[in-house]
Amino acid sequence: MNIIRFYVLILIGALTSCGQPDPTIRTITPEVLKDKIAGGWAGKILGVTYGAPTEFHAMGHTFEDSIRWTPKDAIGALTQDDLYVQLTFLMTMDQFGIEAPAKKYQELFAKSGYMLWHANAQSRKNYFDSIFPPRSGAPEYNFHANDIDFQIEADYIGFMSPGMPNSATKLADKIGHIMNYGDGYYGGVFLSALYAEAFFEKDLRKIVEKALLSLPAESDYAKVLRDVLMLKDKNPTDWHASWKVLEDKWGKTHICTAGEAFNIDAKFNGAFIVMGLLYGGGDVMKTMEITTRCGQDSDCNPSNAMAILGVINGFSHLPEAMQRSVIKMQDSLFIYTNYNFRKAVDKTYQYAVNHVVAEGGTVTPDKINVKIQAPVPAALEVSFPKMVLSEKVSIFDGKRWKLSGNWQTFQMRPEENNVKANQAKFASRKGDALEFNFEGTAISLEGNWKKDAGKAELYIDGKLHNSFDTYFFYNSQEQTPINICHALNLTPGKHTLKIVVTGEKKPESLDSRIYVSDALVFKEK
Repeated sequence: MNIIRFYVLILIGALTSCGQPDPTIRTITPEVLKDKIAGGWAGKILGVTYGAPTEFHAMGHTFEDSIRWTPKDAIGALTQDDLYVQLTFLMTMDQFGIEAPAKKYQELFAKSGYMLWHANAQSRKNYFDSIFPPRSGAPEYNFHANDIDFQIEADYIGFMSPGMPNSATKLADKIGHIMNYGDGYYGGVFLSALYAEAFFEKDLRKIVEKALLSLPAESDYAKVLRDVLMLKDKNPTDWHASWKVLEDKWGKTHICTAGEAFNIDAKFNGAFIVMGLLYGGGDVMKTMEITTRCGQDSDCNPSNAMAILGVINGFSHLPEAMQRSVIKMQDSLFIYTNYNFRKAVDKTYQYAVNHVVAEGGTVTPDKINVKIQAPVPAALEVSFPKMVLSEKVSIFDGKRWKLSGNWQTFQMRPEENNVKANQAKFASRKGDALEFNFEGTAISLEGNWKKDAGKAELYIDGKLHNSFDTYFFYNSQEQTPINICHALNLTPGKHTLKIVVTGEKKPESLDSRIYVSDALVFKEK
């Protein structure tokens, strides 16, 4: 053996025996870990109530009106879906264990008592249509695959994964594909990675950059976050200038609400979370304000941003008025759950301890040694490659549609006047059909899910593409309008869509109607 190498090995052994710290292990006390988890849950509560009155009040522009909020408003979080939806997944863990199959998580989520929208609503419908994970979140079965849903309900995954972003991604892979795919799935991966990193790092820029490594670099979600980091360097104090660049570049890239100012895309709203963190500089009020004023889903975004600060600083370092407000409500149940704040903290802490041990760490009464993980990017998924809206065509545009059979006009009731009166056309008899010619690479039909709706077949260029069922009535909820069927990844060029009513329905449906309101046509970028 080379004599120099021999003495180097002797020196390394001597240093190790003298108690030099293992760089792969980070130590935290049980008290601090629990305090940080409490800070995360409290941040969710505080942030969501701060932004709630502004939700979707600013779409395509920043929110410039006054924001009236005091810590006492935190009690309103008891009725917020940012909390009770993800608590359903914790309740599933409590009942069936963290290793329960994704279908079991989907089942309890689908059978919960609350209303759902977008990707979550489609996942619920998919469950009752026997479409289970991961298909239930895949773009072929969920036109909302890139939506924000998993992003706003993945916090608990990060809370129970201190310093372990890869463990968080593993759990996110199972839960996130219940309702999302691609950038929608990455929203939960990124958020849970942010929390995982925030347990042992205070520098916000470093936390964001480290969490970014959990995403595939080629994904649009990673690209928009790199834009935010670049813009923060270019405009160190002017978040409005950075917001304008993001809006111009990314504000019209959403799919399920293409052509509308309303944008519930995960990556776009995720960019606003990071904007608030970086420009807020660790100040809780400034962070919530900037994240909220960025607009769009402006209750969810400050809720996530504030939760990051809660994990970094711990509950005990939140402003005293905020601590008092959360403590005052800590034994009140979140609706639709058997959880309150105190239980959320206690159960998440126990899951976190178990998670640490399962991933090679050790736990003693006074010390928790976490085996730190170097982030590994999630596998690349692209929900809607190269798709941009080409046109939106109303069913009432008689020049574009060919209807055969008995199609009738559906008018909204007076109490539903938020939607235009002549909202859709419907048919229910076997063989009733419509045709629509278009040029592009993808198409989505919008219509209604209703308690009197039934089944139909979708043909593209004369070939059966799939069959679909538009019945939906859960806890008195229907969906109007919503994607009822779609075809993706078509050869660029001219195509013909045809819908044929089968006259069939589920036993519980009141009729076999198919409602159609619009066609969304997409082309390649």
